[in-house]
Amino acid sequence: MAERSTAAVDVADNSGDEPLTAKADQSTSDGVAQDRERDTYGGEAQGSGGAERPGKASSPELHSGHKLARRYRLEECVTRLDGFSSWRAVDEKLRRAVGVHILPADHVRARSVLAAARSSALLGDPRFVQVLDAVEENDLVYVVHEWLPDAVELTTLLATGPLEAHDAYQMVTQVSQAMAAAHREGLAHLRLNPGTVLRTSSGQWRIRGLAVNAALRGIGSDTPQRTDTEAIGALLYAALTQRWPYEDDAYGLSGLPKGVGLIAPDQVRAGVHRGLSELTMRALANDGATASRHESPCTTPEELVKAIGEMPRIRPPEPTFTAPPEYQRTTYQQGTYGHPTPRPGVTPPVTVPPPPLQSRTGRALKWAVSALLIAALGLGSWQLAEALMDNGKHQNSNQTHTTDGNEKNGNKVTPAKPMTIQAAREYVASGDAQAPGDVKNTYDGDSSTYWRTKRYEAGPKLAPYKPGVGIVYDLGSARTISTGSIGLRYPGSHTTVHLYATDSLTPSTGVDGMTEIGTATTSGTSLTVKATKALKTQYVLLWITDVPMAPTDGYSGAGYKQAITDVKFTG
Repeated sequence: MAERSTAAVDVADNSGDEPLTAKADQSTSDGVAQDRERDTYGGEAQGSGGAERPGKASSPELHSGHKLARRYRLEECVTRLDGFSSWRAVDEKLRRAVGVHILPADHVRARSVLAAARSSALLGDPRFVQVLDAVEENDLVYVVHEWLPDAVELTTLLATGPLEAHDAYQMVTQVSQAMAAAHREGLAHLRLNPGTVLRTSSGQWRIRGLAVNAALRGIGSDTPQRTDTEAIGALLYAALTQRWPYEDDAYGLSGLPKGVGLIAPDQVRAGVHRGLSELTMRALANDGATASRHESPCTTPEELVKAIGEMPRIRPPEPTFTAPPEYQRTTYQQGTYGHPTPRPGVTPPVTVPPPPLQSRTGRALKWAVSALLIAALGLGSWQLAEALMDNGKHQNSNQTHTTDGNEKNGNKVTPAKPMTIQAAREYVASGDAQAPGDVKNTYDGDSSTYWRTKRYEAGPKLAPYKPGVGIVYDLGSARTISTGSIGLRYPGSHTTVHLYATDSLTPSTGVDGMTEIGTATTSGTSLTVKATKALKTQYVLLWITDVPMAPTDGYSGAGYKQAITDVKFTG
């Protein structure tokens, strides 16, 4: 049980890089200021919250554009703490994005970081984010690893709800098998959490930071296999329930109610798969208790793999097919549909058509009908020509008069049309996420719901604490935006909002690499950003760089903060 704070309650790593933790002062309900460890990306340590402060520790003075080994160009600092930093970079030799951890060669953990990185690289298991290079050069130690722009963290996936049973089964199976393979080679993770487990676009699960994450932070364990097994159990618990299996909140997830202890996932949420609930309890450190108290606990990833293998396989849900729309049958189909197919050797009956009108009366009747048809056609043609002439006169009249201000001299002015937002995701350039689970509240049509920032102790400009905070919106297809209307929760001097065109819900470049659509500033609770030029884009980043001083409310104390209630785009 003593390991829990190391493996399962530790702060999350996020983004394509492993973000490092920073200290922040937190005001608790009784007014006592506490220091809590916080993630730079992907949420807080359990129980953390409140105002953000910059990291207190120093790190090598590097900057965007700096090159390591004349090859790795630093692009964006993910975090900076305790003498080391993490960056998104570009390998100019292979023309690909990479992540880089950097620390001074004389750092107390420099030797252990190099050893951990080289051991991880030798494993070569594709289920882990690969270490590409580990170098000591010019008084610096740096570790280069893969950057997976198409991968999504479990933290992000759980922001919208728990996983389906099959997805959770696949996750725990692949993570357990990967960690069992690592432990067979003498490697442990010790920091498995929802921020280090990623799902790629192909549906495969990958693990980031094997050995290196723990070495960067000086974390160890006397029972590494038990530590990693408990962490896998916590991951499965979160995937099934969207809750963290301890009392404190963590990784954007709510903890369990105070004083109830560790309860099985199927008692937390209805409809949880019973077998997975049982497996979760066997993996967690809970004095050997399981959902039914009949199964022995799993204390190593290998035992967890064996337990998964003994379960009935959970199959993916059956795909649902939509019946094609009804179609109009042709005359041929209408004449034959429903008639029985003749048996072989049986001659089908021949339908004899009625005889034509051959008598004198019949011929007279045909001539009369023909004359009526000709007369009707003539009358119809005359009426059609008259209607066309009247319509032409009406159109000419419209071209010479302005009717409602939208037409003049025949040139139509298309009125602005509202755009439907298909999806959205919080964008984190550096530091912690704000409230990823509340993003949908900004376009749900309900002004009483909102997405909010954290509380900051200085402002209105967020820098240097953060370059900004914001949300990327998906319009479904490339559209030309004319205006963005934003509803705000807090008035005051002042809020500044920028709109940028970007390439996806998870942009491949920083804000500096995006094209700005427009910007605006307000001291009220509504803001309209007008486009400065015509620009087509499917994805729009709403980026807030300045927030006003706001009073204490039910979410946080007084400080610099803002919340978005409604977002609408027209074009």
